[in-house]
Amino acid sequence: MKRSDRLIGLTNYFINHPQELMQLSYFTERYDASKSSISEDLDIIHDMFVHEGIGSLERISGAAGGAQYIPFFSKEQSVEKMKQLCYKLEDPSRVLPGGYVYMSDLLGDPRIVQEIAKVFVTAFHEQSIDAVVTVETKGISLAYAVANLLHVPVVIIRRNMRVTEGSSVSINYVSGRSQRIQTMVLPKRNLKEGMNVCIIDDFMKVGGTVTGMISLLEEFKAKVVGVGVFAEAEDDENERMVDEYISLVKVSNMNVKNKQIDVTLGSFYQ
Repeated sequence: MKRSDRLIGLTNYFINHPQELMQLSYFTERYDASKSSISEDLDIIHDMFVHEGIGSLERISGAAGGAQYIPFFSKEQSVEKMKQLCYKLEDPSRVLPGGYVYMSDLLGDPRIVQEIAKVFVTAFHEQSIDAVVTVETKGISLAYAVANLLHVPVVIIRRNMRVTEGSSVSINYVSGRSQRIQTMVLPKRNLKEGMNVCIIDDFMKVGGTVTGMISLLEEFKAKVVGVGVFAEAEDDENERMVDEYISLVKVSNMNVKNKQIDVTLGSFYQ
């Protein structure tokens, strides 16, 4: 096999198996090449990944070593894409009663979801993450996209208990601005105790839902190493219930009556 052919095959493998450590012997057998040739190929791929701003190939020596693709995307390259999303979200027709913004079409577009996931991975790539956690809302697609790049499972917190998921832990929490008491449920089998988790959500007003998720995760002795929300709403009337989080876009000056809205880049870019 020509080197150019091998490079295509190797690159395709690592792109589709992020965070997965694979021994060099696997590639020597697959492509019928020497370890030295494969090692040189990996050096070329690593340099190109770094040049393109899409991550790096981490090499681990020893009998149990090998190579793994660590996704890490250029923050600068994502600015223009997020600005385009800000422009789309400023459409007056997206303003909904109650101070919400219609985003289902954007979060239903796999290409947009993938770009958003890349930004979250960039934000949390230095953290050791065992699982991505979200609540059963429109943020589920985001959570799966992020988890795929991190090569970790997705844990979905439910609003109601399901008999098919066995015994569960539930808590009551106060939902942000409405101050209503709501319930969250997480089956015991879905999350092992002591795991490092990253919370991903689609929209945050005051932060009541995220606060409830953090409280529920404490019951599993989980450590929240990052909180990422796609869009946050600027609220001058209510104090934010969450301190440590990143947002990708920020919604402000929303006027439901006049259908006006301003959307700018979020805290991650400031």
